[in-house]
Parts: sequence; structure tokens; C-alpha cells
Amino acid sequence: MKRVRMTMAQAIVRFLAAQYVSRDGVEQPFFAGVIGIFGHGNVTGLGQALEELDLLRYYQPRNEQAGVHWAAAYAKAKNRLQTFACTSSVGPGATNMLTGAAAATINRLPVLLLPGDTFASRLPHPVLQQLEHPMSHDLSVNDAFRPVSRFWDRINRPEQILSSLPEAMRILTDPAETGAVTLALPEDVQTEAYDYPAHFFEKRVYRIPRILPPESELAAALEMIRKAQRPLIIAGGGVIYSEAWDSLDRLATSCGIPVAETQAGKGVLPWNHPWLVGPVGANGGTAANRLAAKADLVIAIGTRLSDFTTASRTAFAHPEVRFIGLNIAPMDAYKFGALPLIADAREGIEALASALMAMGYRTSEAYQQEVAREKAEWDETVERLRRGEEGHLLSQAQVLGIVNEHSGPRDVVVNAAGTMPGDLLRLWRARDPKGYHVEYGYSTMGYEIPAGLGIKMADPSRNVYVLIGDGSYLMMNSEIVTAVQEGYKLTIVLVDNGGFQSIHGLQRSSGSPSFGNELRARDAQTGRLSGPYLAIDYAKSAESMGAKGFYADTADALREALKAADQEKGTALIHVKVDPTKSVPSFESWWDVPVAEVSSQPGVQEALEAYRKGRERQRFYY
Repeated sequence: MKRVRMTMAQAIVRFLAAQYVSRDGVEQPFFAGVIGIFGHGNVTGLGQALEELDLLRYYQPRNEQAGVHWAAAYAKAKNRLQTFACTSSVGPGATNMLTGAAAATINRLPVLLLPGDTFASRLPHPVLQQLEHPMSHDLSVNDAFRPVSRFWDRINRPEQILSSLPEAMRILTDPAETGAVTLALPEDVQTEAYDYPAHFFEKRVYRIPRILPPESELAAALEMIRKAQRPLIIAGGGVIYSEAWDSLDRLATSCGIPVAETQAGKGVLPWNHPWLVGPVGANGGTAANRLAAKADLVIAIGTRLSDFTTASRTAFAHPEVRFIGLNIAPMDAYKFGALPLIADAREGIEALASALMAMGYRTSEAYQQEVAREKAEWDETVERLRRGEEGHLLSQAQVLGIVNEHSGPRDVVVNAAGTMPGDLLRLWRARDPKGYHVEYGYSTMGYEIPAGLGIKMADPSRNVYVLIGDGSYLMMNSEIVTAVQEGYKLTIVLVDNGGFQSIHGLQRSSGSPSFGNELRARDAQTGRLSGPYLAIDYAKSAESMGAKGFYADTADALREALKAADQEKGTALIHVKVDPTKSVPSFESWWDVPVAEVSSQPGVQEALEAYRKGRERQRFYY
């Protein structure tokens, strides 16, 4: 057997460069490159290997957490068929990646994490940045990645990658199992040499199969649909990852079944599609929520049926409601006591559509008319909220509407945390399956700008609009520098509402007075953060990092600023001051947010009574 002598780090780089994926006959490298920051824990190992071999392009973020967000957003934009490896030194560089790892795993997005680790030999211990644990010499900060990784390993000998790397690839390329994969790499082992089998570095193609639904479960699902009078489809992110939008169009249109959308599934059908009834759940609209409340059959396709989607298990009120779970992941397919239809979303939808069309199934004329009425009413509501009212300051809803109208059909909006995900879900009119990108599985503040970079890299032909609140911007704005460094253009629209107004609103709706959620100076007399709002110039902040800054406080000024940003070759930020008191209401939905059971505050007591009434609507489905 031919062998090749190289360091463990060099072997990892050579292996990763040879990994490919193929779906529907389209083959591509699985790794688009390596994102990372070097320190003593990886610079002489992976750093040396990346520079000498030059097989994978290296990208330099400003923050390790941002690098993982960048990789995850890229993977999402690529429908999980391509991603990055992310590397860091041991210690704070590694733990900076924890939040990104959790977000990737929760959102079922493949990212390979290669944090440095302390010496396997233990001779220099305690080394710089080492966690010394009194109960075990085998623990390091990298053990914190275990619960947020789909696969975790520590490579203590150079030959261990022969078993660990193929297992990592199995997880990364499995649509049902994918997420963050962490291989902790002791810094001395990275530099150790080994005679590796040459065939370990040969090109390997992982074919992503289209799993067909089992015949027995398909027959049972068809019988459930045939008997249903008020079926409702809930389309999640799995429909988009499977590229099943045309199939879903066929199923909905031919059978007269309305489609509600989740955060991850938004855009699977265009906003004006006759059978798309908008978002469902706690952040849903009237059309989908009313239809969900009366649905006797819910067909959940490619969705996790999370708390928001199900309005904390209050969305489905029909006394005999039943569920079908069409999902590639068994864990999700079985939720809510559903009939599990474990299959690729596109193949499962095609099987249902073909069989239902063959039997001539279609919902009643009365139900179809009801769907049309509810959709028309919801579209009018959205139009009214986007238009807003004339006033001194814009509302956030108006800002979203103006950016939406300005953007092109294939352009992408990206967001993550605060009130904006809910407002976008309700008000953004998606026209392309990849035009809406909101990370709401983990609701990660700081995700937006690095994610925008990953999305732009995945498809440079699309304009990327990063919608971000001032609170999230202050957490992680440094990847503006990376966008400038790499020559990628982002249009960042910063909504300045004076702090964390999402949680501020939730706080007040639970009966508590304002406390600790606004960006205010400390009041010298009360000692609380209740003084004047801080005046921060976010446009100048962006300009200090190489972007172009604009200001807009009116609708016309925002439209002009967007036009001016279009003319810039590089990244631009538009600072928009909005009225924090103008918010989008909820629409016939509820969200389980506990209220203090003991309080002297009248507002809390009133909120507690409302909370108890809301909990009475919760159901356990099985």
C-alpha cells in the first residue's frame, strides 16, 4: 500500500480538498474554503498546512463566532450542499465559536469546526489559554462543544483522523443528521507526522439521495388526506433545501390545499401565489392562523413544528385534528403524534400530488372560497401596515416595506433577532425561494452581517440587504471590514430604535415597567439606565470600517438612500431612525411567556391572569 508522509494538519487539508457532493447529477466540492483566526493553538499546524498546500482558499474573519455564522449562512444559501471549515486557536478563540456551532446545529446546517486544543503530550501544561479542571486532565474548553455538535471528537494521535474524518463527512452530508461537527485538534498533534495511506486523499463523492416515502405510510397519508375536509400544509425549510417549490405548487394548485409558511420556509411560494396564505403561529397572520385553528388535517412538510410555528401548541384547535409529518429527519416527522412520512421533501410531495391527482382529489368549493377570502383580507392588512401612517419618524414596518419595494425579485434579505424576524415574516413579500434568509432557530443577535457576507459569496449575482437593529449591530459589526477586504457589497439597513425593543415590548406586555432593555444613559438620581437615549452615529461607525454611510429619517429619504447605495461598488450602511412605539400587532395567536406568579405590581397581576387564560388553550397532541 502506497503511503504519504505528512503532518496531521496537512493530511486534514488534503482530505477536505478531495471531498465532493452530488445531488441530481450536479457535482461540486463540499468545502468552499477555510475561515479562521490563527493563534498558538493552530498557526503552526493548520496555518502552516493551508499556506504550504494552497488547496483550500483561506478567509480571515474578525471574530470566530462571525466566521461560523458566515459558514452556516453560506451553507443555507447553497441548500446544504456546500460549506466551510472554521478553525481557531485553543481557548477564547475556540469558545467564541460555540454560539455559531449551536446556531448551525439548531438550524440543521453543516459546518466543520476545527478548534485547536491543549497539548496531547501534557508536557507544557498548563499552557496559555488552558482550562485546568481539578477532576480531570482530559477536559478542555472544547468539551463545551459536545452538546451543540452533531459529532464531536478529540484527535490525540495523527492516525485517528483516518476514522474520524470519514465519520465527520457522513454527518455533514446527511440531510437528517447534519449540523455542526467539531474535531478538537491538540496543537502538538497537528504538527506530528504519520505515513498516511495515499488512497485516503483520493477524490470522494458523497451522493445525496432522494429518499422515497414508504408505500405503506404513503397509502395511509393519502387516506387521511382523502377524508380531510379542511387540510392545511405547513411548509418549512426542508422544502427549500430539497428545491421542492415547483412540486409544492403542483400539489397545492391541483388539490386546492392552502400553504402556510414558517420562517425557514418563507419564499417557497411567491407571496401572491393563490394558495399561499402567509405565516402561521405566534408570528403569523390572520389567514394562516384562522385556517390552522379550524384545520382537521395538518400536513407538516420539512418543518420542526417549533414553538413559534405552533403558537406554543395553541394554533390547532379542531377537536379531531390530525397530523402528517413529511420530513427527512425522523425526529421531526414524528412530532405531534403525526403519521411519519420519512422522505425527501420533493419526492414526498411529488408522490402525494401524483396519487391525489389520479384519484381526483380536490377540496370543496366552499373551502377554496374561504381560503381566497382570508388571503385577500391578509394581503390588505399587510399593505396597510407597510404603508404606515404619516409622522415624524418611520415605523419599522414602513422601513421593511420600502426596502422590499426597492429590492429586485432575486435579491436577498437577511435578518436574525429582535422584533424584525416577526415583522419580516408577516410583511416581507418574497418572490424567490432563496430571497428570504432569517435565522430564527436560535435567534442569534450578531448573525446578520457575517451571514450577509456568506450569502453574497454563495451567489454574487444577488444583491443582499442586511436588515439589522442597533442592538444586534453593536454586538457584531466587525465583518463590515471583511466585506471590504474581500470586495463583496452588502447594503446594510440599520433600524435604530434605541436598544432591545423586542424584549422591551415583551417585558411591558408582561406587566413590568421598562427596565434594562433600552440604550439609555444611567440616571444619576435613580441609578438606573433610564436617562436620555444615547446618540450613536452608526453611519460614521460603518465608514470607519471602510463602508459608505447614509442617513434616512423619512420614507423619501430612505428611498433616495437606497438608490445612492445602489451606485456604490462596496458595502453601504443606511442609518434609519424609527419610532420604537410603532409595532406590528399579533394576529389571533398566543406565545407562552411565563409571568411572575407573585408580584405587587398591578400590571404583572393583570398579565398573569391573561397568561393563565392563554395556557388553557394549549393542547398535547399525540
